[in-house]
Order: sequence, then C-alpha cells, then structure tokens
Amino acid sequence: MTIQESSSSRSHKLLAVDDVPDNLFLVQAALNEEDGYEVNCVDSGRAALEIIANSPPDLILLDIMMPEMSGYDVTRKVRQNPRLSHIPILLFTAQDDIDQRSALEAGADGFIRKPFDIDHLVDKIEDVLQKKAAA
Repeated sequence: MTIQESSSSRSHKLLAVDDVPDNLFLVQAALNEEDGYEVNCVDSGRAALEIIANSPPDLILLDIMMPEMSGYDVTRKVRQNPRLSHIPILLFTAQDDIDQRSALEAGADGFIRKPFDIDHLVDKIEDVLQKKAAA
C-alpha cells in the first residue's frame, strides 16, 4: 500500500512505515501538506528500504513491530548505508516496555509511543528536523 500527496516547495518529505493501515491513515491525516509535510506511507520494512534508496525522505517514522522486518532491522540497514545514514529516524510502538537503549543502539533518533498525541508527534518531528538542519 502506498499513499502519496503532492509536494509543495516548503514541504518536508516524510516516510511513515507501519503494517496497520489505520495508523498510516492517522499519520497521513495529522501531517498534511498545509503544515509543510509531504507524507509517503508504506506497510512494510522492505517497501520502506526501496523507497528510502530511490527517493530518500527528510525523516522516517517507523513502527518497531512489523512482520518480516522489524523497525530495528530497517533502522540498522539505513544506518549501514553511508548515503542514507544521515536521515533522522523516529521509531513508534504500542509496547509499554520499549527498550530505549535498543532503539538508540539501532540508530534511532528517538521514539514515540502509540497511540500518539498529534501535537506531540508534530513537536517531535519538528525538533528532529531542526536538529538535522543545524548540523
């Protein structure tokens, strides 16, 4: 499944990856073009890696628990590619007992718990994008 919105010149390209379509719909609805986001959504780690390689986003929102390839696995693969390793990655999960250390060791820039508050999600994305721009 791929959902894509048209781009505007001020947009940040985001890639949202989750195997639950309702979660992708929520991210798509919350992060709209009027707020400066172009959101591309996919439902698997493999699809994400293909998009990341062909059209690197400004930031990746990545679910941890997915079949076939976890968010940790995708994060490690992105971090191993020197051409892509600079892309910020926020992991999100519904797990209460997320191991922050594992997330950071995999290379994530942070994480968000689901269900997430839209304002918190936007604040976290903006914070990570500002840090990237300042680097």
